[in-house]
Amino acid sequence: MAERDLIIAGEVNLDLILYGLPESLPMDRELLATGFRLTLGSSSAILAHNISLLGPRTGFVTRVGGDELGGIALERLEESGADLSRVVRDEPATTGVTILLHHGGKRRILTYPGLMFDMTCGEIDLAYLATARHFHLSSLFLQRGLHAGLPDLLRTLKQRGITVSLDTNDDPEDRWDGVLEEVLPLVDVLLPNEDEALRIGHRDTVESALDRLCEQVPLVGIKCGARGAVVGRGRERFVAAPVRLPPADVVDTIGAGDSFNAGFLAAWLAGCDPETCGRCGNITGALSTLRPGGTEAFRDAELRREFLAEHGFVLQGALNSSPE
Repeated sequence: MAERDLIIAGEVNLDLILYGLPESLPMDRELLATGFRLTLGSSSAILAHNISLLGPRTGFVTRVGGDELGGIALERLEESGADLSRVVRDEPATTGVTILLHHGGKRRILTYPGLMFDMTCGEIDLAYLATARHFHLSSLFLQRGLHAGLPDLLRTLKQRGITVSLDTNDDPEDRWDGVLEEVLPLVDVLLPNEDEALRIGHRDTVESALDRLCEQVPLVGIKCGARGAVVGRGRERFVAAPVRLPPADVVDTIGAGDSFNAGFLAAWLAGCDPETCGRCGNITGALSTLRPGGTEAFRDAELRREFLAEHGFVLQGALNSSPE
């Protein structure tokens, strides 16, 4: 029996979030925000933190700077119970940071990548990956150091019976090619949002993009925001209705997609059907919007348990075995 349910290899940084800023930002003026939060950021780390709190035995592989920001990020990850035994602390390096400037319903996203580009496949302990039954990768286009060896790494994992999931996240260069074309046929579960699905599938509608992606990947879950999610398996299609929240309860949507991934993959690893996977993803994605950033709602143990129970997230062990 595998020691872990999944291992995630990816980037880690902190999110600095400022709320209530004007949309127009003039130069050389002191502008006042109405709120500020410092939270764990990056798609890979948010997923590792949140899915660990849902119950699956989770490992996280990353490189982090030896600075204060890196220390805070690791403290937050340790709270979740994720195994960090293969994290590399690069003492001279600086951890990445994302500054999010909120302007009502819109936001500016400014990122200093830090070590995001640096981790290579040669640094990842294959024997450690083999202790899990599943491997996940987020932020494909930011993790440039992995590109050279990634197809071979995934082929090796597949040969050992380890399944693979992928959330590409955005391509800053808007190319949607290169290593993606080699990796996609090796993926068992693909989790894009609708905009990413259109670009990966080179189609104009979500329906046609899903048709195209299902020709390449066994299971595809497309996140459609307030409209919920649509899941494809072969020629089958499943629609997962969204969780309706009072607008006043929604703080922000930062990390909601990564939190969707946590619920979806937790359900999939538990053997649930595609519709249930999509529904569980919608529940955990909605939970994340109730607090600032992508992990703060999950850190609130009482809120997490009550919300998951209220909305029927009842995977075995998901509520009872979570760390406090």
